[in-house]
Amino acid sequence: MAKPTPEQASFTEFLPLCKAMKMQVTDVDTDIGGATITMPYDPEMIGDPDTGVIHGGPVSVLLDSVSGLAVTMHPENTAMTATIDLRIDYMRPAPPGQDLIATAQVYHTTRTVAFIRATAFADDQTKPIAQATGAFVFARKEAS
Repeated sequence: MAKPTPEQASFTEFLPLCKAMKMQVTDVDTDIGGATITMPYDPEMIGDPDTGVIHGGPVSVLLDSVSGLAVTMHPENTAMTATIDLRIDYMRPAPPGQDLIATAQVYHTTRTVAFIRATAFADDQTKPIAQATGAFVFARKEAS
């Protein structure tokens, strides 16, 4: 992974929900199609007022967004992407008061579909909050 260029970092600025949730692109991998996005803790996103735990909706948006960015970063992709299918498994609550980080990587492509794996976590990547697998629209470069 590498630090994003200004153009790559602006990915979250073009998506209104990502911008509202103050997401930031922190790393990209243009060799294989990978990305990392950070989302700061925000009391507006609390799902359980008694515990301060973030609602699952913002976690879903984070995983979907980082997955789309990973597909966009793939070296053979030539166009924007869209989610075809996204399955999310929630494993534990997000710790109150902590920023969330999500990473995604493209692990297989066809001519028109990219398949991803993504993980959301707080302070420890070995303790995922949620994991996702999905399929996204993919536009492969034509062979010359």
